[in-house]
This record gives sequence, C-alpha cells and structure tokens, in this order.
Amino acid sequence: MRNPRTAPYGSWSSPITSDLIVASTIGLSGILLDGSDIYWLESRPQENGRSVIVRCAADASLTDVTPRPARAGENTFNVRTRVHEYGGGSYLVSDGLIYFCNDADQRLYRQEPGGTPVAITPDPACPRGLRYADGVMDARRGRMIWVREDHTAAAPEPVNALVEIPLEGPQPPRVLESGRDFYAAPRLSPDSGKLAWLEWSHPNMPWVGCELWVAECTADGSVGRKRLVAGGDDESVFQPEWSPDGILYFVSDRCQNSLDGRWWNLFRARVDTLDISPSIEPVYPLAAEFGRAQWVFRLSTFAFMSASRLVCSYIQDGVHRMSAIDLGSLEAHPIRTEYEDMSFVRASADRVYFTGGSPTSPAALVEIDLGSGQTKTLKGSTSGDVEAYRGYLSVPEPVTFDTDNGLQAHGLFYPPQNCDFTPPADKLPPLLVHCHGGPTAAASPTLSWGTQYWTSRGFAVLDVNYGGSTGYGREYRLRLQGNWGIVDVADCVNGARHLAQTGRVAADRWAISGASAGGYTTLAALTFRKGFKTGASYYGISDLEALAKDTHKFESRYLDGLIGPYPQRRDLYVGRSPIHSAALLAVPVAFFQGAEDKVVPPQQAEAVVEALRRQHIPFLYLLFDGEQHGFRRADNIKRALDAELYFYATFLTDQKLEFRGA
Repeated sequence: MRNPRTAPYGSWSSPITSDLIVASTIGLSGILLDGSDIYWLESRPQENGRSVIVRCAADASLTDVTPRPARAGENTFNVRTRVHEYGGGSYLVSDGLIYFCNDADQRLYRQEPGGTPVAITPDPACPRGLRYADGVMDARRGRMIWVREDHTAAAPEPVNALVEIPLEGPQPPRVLESGRDFYAAPRLSPDSGKLAWLEWSHPNMPWVGCELWVAECTADGSVGRKRLVAGGDDESVFQPEWSPDGILYFVSDRCQNSLDGRWWNLFRARVDTLDISPSIEPVYPLAAEFGRAQWVFRLSTFAFMSASRLVCSYIQDGVHRMSAIDLGSLEAHPIRTEYEDMSFVRASADRVYFTGGSPTSPAALVEIDLGSGQTKTLKGSTSGDVEAYRGYLSVPEPVTFDTDNGLQAHGLFYPPQNCDFTPPADKLPPLLVHCHGGPTAAASPTLSWGTQYWTSRGFAVLDVNYGGSTGYGREYRLRLQGNWGIVDVADCVNGARHLAQTGRVAADRWAISGASAGGYTTLAALTFRKGFKTGASYYGISDLEALAKDTHKFESRYLDGLIGPYPQRRDLYVGRSPIHSAALLAVPVAFFQGAEDKVVPPQQAEAVVEALRRQHIPFLYLLFDGEQHGFRRADNIKRALDAELYFYATFLTDQKLEFRGA
C-alpha cells in the first residue's frame, strides 16, 4: 500500500516522462476499407515523424504497407500530402493497390501488394511543385480524380483544381474543374455517372461558407452540366457522400426551423437529374454538430453500412456520441460506447471503424460489431500499459464559466493527480491554461499523455474551448469573426479566474501555452492582459500583419474574417499584434519553433525574442531544424516538453530543475 509523501504542487516526480510520451505514442488517422482489409495511417515520432500505411487483414494480422529503405541511399517513403500545408487524404486503396502522395517530392506513387512504389505523376521542375490530396477511384474509366495544388504556375498563389490521373501509361493529368480558389471531396456516384465536390474562394474558410456542386460525367470523363446543390457564403457544407443507391448525403449548418440555432446536421438530396434543383431533406435534426472544421482532407463523421442504414458520430454538449440511422424511417438508434471523441468513421455491412478515445483511454483504432455489440481495439496510439499509470491519471471535468459581454464559454478542467504525493495543507495548485489551435478547433477529452505529464507533476490544467471553437453550433463557432485576439483571450483569462474564484487553483500562479493559433492567443494574453506569470508559445503568431502578407494560400485570407480586410484595417492588425506592443510584455516566455515552418515562419518568434532581449526579460528560444508547422520528431518533442517544464519550474513554482536540452 502506497504511503503518499507531502510535497509542493509542481514538484512531484512522475513516471509519465517525455521519454514515455515519445517512445510510446503514434498518430492514427486516415481509415479506409478495401474488401475485408482495413487500412490506416500511422505517424511515428520514433521514425522522425514518418507516416506509413498499415493494413489489418481479415485474420487480424498487421502489416506495414509503406516500405522502409533496405539500405542507405534508398528512398524513404513518407505518406503525406502538403495540399493546404495541413494535408489529409494522402492515399487511396483499390483492390489491394495503393496510391499515395510521398512527402519528399509530393508525387503520386502506385504500389502493388508487397511491391516497391513507382511514381505515376510527373516530376515538376520545382520541388514539391505539384501536390495531390483526397483522391477517388474511377475504375470504369481507368482513372483517379484528385485535388491538385499547382505551385509551378506563374500566378500570385498556387492554383487548385480537380484533375484526372490515368491509371495506366505516362499520360499527363487532365484538369476537370478549376477557377475557384479551393476544391475538396471529389466523390463519384455508384454508377460513376455523377461527380460531387466542394469548392470555395477567398476570403471564406470552409467552416464559414463553401458550396456543394454535382456534375454529370460525360463519355470521355469530362465534367458536363453541373448544378449547385447546397452551400454559399453563409452555409458550411461538410463530407458529401453518395449512398449505395445513389442518394447524395452531406452535412450542412443551414437553418432548420425545428432547431434552436444553426448546427452542422445531416441532410440528403436526390440528384436524379440536373434539370431541376434537388429537394433537400434533413436526416437527423439535432442540436449537435455532425461536422468538423476542414483543416485537413477526408474527415469523416458518417458512413453507410448499406443503402438502408447509416452510422454517424456527432458532438453534443462537448461529448462525441454515435447513432445508427434507418434511412427508410429516419429513426435513430444510439450506439453505446465508452468513447467521447470519434474521428474517421468508416463502416462495413455489420461493423463500424473509427479512431476513438476517452478520458481514461488514449486514442485507438476501434472496431464495433453492431450485431454483438463487441468492441475491439485494432491498434492503440500508445504501447504503454495504461493500467500501470492509473494512479497518476487525472480525469477531466467539463466546466462552463461566465465571460465577457454576458456570454459563457467552456473548457475541460484537469486537477493534479499523483498517487505518490499529497500537497501541503491549505495550498492550491498552479494552473496551466492550454489554448488549442485553429483557432477553429476544439479541446478533446481523450486521454493525453501530454496533459497527464503536467497533472501528474502537480499542475492543474484548463483546456479552453474558447468562443470560436467547434462543437457548440455555428453561432459559437463564429464568435471570433472580427474578434480574434479579444474573445479567445478573454475566455482564457475568465476561465482561469473562474477556477481561482471557486478555490480550485492558486490565484497568483497561472501559465498559458498554445501552438500555432493557440500560440497567438498565448502571446496576446501575456501581452495585453494581466494575471499570467509566464507562458509558452509553440510556433505562435506574434505579427498579424506579417501573417497576412506572408503565409500559405489556404490561410492567406483567413484573417479577413477573424480581424478585418487587409490593408484597409491595418490598424486592427497592428493593434492586436504582440510584437507591436512588446513593451507591455513583462513576463518570461518560452518559444519553440520549426525552422522550416511555412505557416508561421521563424521570424515571428524571433521578433518577440529580440524585444524581450532588449528589455532584459528572461526567455527561452529553441529552433528545431527539419521541423515544419507541428513537431513530428521524437527527440524534438521530448526536448521541447522538458524545456517547458524547466521554464515553469523556474518562473511559476518554487522549484529549480536541471534542464539539459538547451
């Protein structure tokens, strides 16, 4: 029986180390089904962040499909597309043949079972000049259709289009649809007679407004007559899919009189002819979110088991749930599951597959047999034995708190937990406020070793779903429109204040951290508001004007909505940029940055670092070679995490730790 030792919050030793995190954790995504085989992507920090395709056969055996180099000098294949920089939809499987986008050159490769990948798209003059994502097979015409992003064109921005890639022969790709700034989700009807897709243009982002189109496929495969089915500047459409009997299903946040507010809900449309506008029917009206922010391609929240049955996941009150829907009666039947976060939903006739996690279990690739109700884990994201760490795991509590302008915001609160230690009497823990990225994303309740790293050392953690987060309806999602750097910062401050006022955390020991857009919220909170004693920015934005002028195409007009049109509202960009108010930044800050980051270049961090140096304020700046926007290499993830702990121990607690990573 353990005899806990009394020690100050923030000083507890923990078996949940950075070595454990990088040694045992992989990313799971991109589930696809091909006959009786299940495929998915694994992102492996232990292999320098390489992503590989894995196959689970009918006998439950697992095989890496993506080959390792047999000897020095051979190609190292890394299944990753850089379309929109964030990627997704990087591979396609059909009758055992694999087609994938390789990170090094962004070319498409064809791989026979057990064979060596062979490039099937041209090698452009400039590195990674032609990028491909979100492909669909058209076996009837001997081709595939992919989203292509062309960086070779003499244009101010890359040119996006839907293109045809022949399966056989060295024929050049053919453009099928172009003219808009962005395309996604090309999907062929079961008879290959119609093609559906999403498109949108600047300054919209797909979660604000995009359009769903359907076109006839002519005899030679060209796009013929087409019709707008749904969407627009004030309607977001997500995941178009054809049912086995040729009905088009999709998620939209269009207005429904039966619901309070606007939610991403499931709809269907019969598109038998393009001569008339199709009627659109709600499938499952519910005050819940069936959609996700399309930062990456080929997200999936629903899938067909047959022409008469569909399975779907949705977020209600911040928790993911799952139901099966009878497509004749439209009756919904809940599927009971322990998982509170579900992604990449796929289905066969009697089984559903997804990546799922819960507050007590890390993300895993899951199979549910709907006939028997049996749940099976096909692959976990961690190789560690969760039960061995049960006494060190903090379970989150959903919190709702008052914020500015009479509104409320949400978050997940994790109290400190370590079975080996107890705090001194009458002491409260330091608080680490975490700001998710996006900013249109959401905090997940899935067990995260990264969060437990902090709580098992005696820190409390608040994961804030500030206004602008997904999962709470369109109105909540659009709270940041015109208010980035104001609403999110206020919600983080008010969340910390709520926990202090209710006696859960110390009132004078708050830190804040975040990555990318969350890094901007971190820097803005440290600069423009009081209360936080220190913080950490992972590839965060410090100069909004520089971001507006120097970022990739997908986000190049994102700030029009979040702040205002540039340069007309340059005053807002300057006024909300931490770099222009660096004199107000009076607390120590840690910066972690990828040297090859094209989304937020290193100059963003270095400008604030220089300002802190001039003001003689302590800082930490670690620049990681070979990393882009988001760290993928195990040694860099470990070094950054240990350095962040060292920084907080120095400036947030009374402890002094030795840091060997600098």
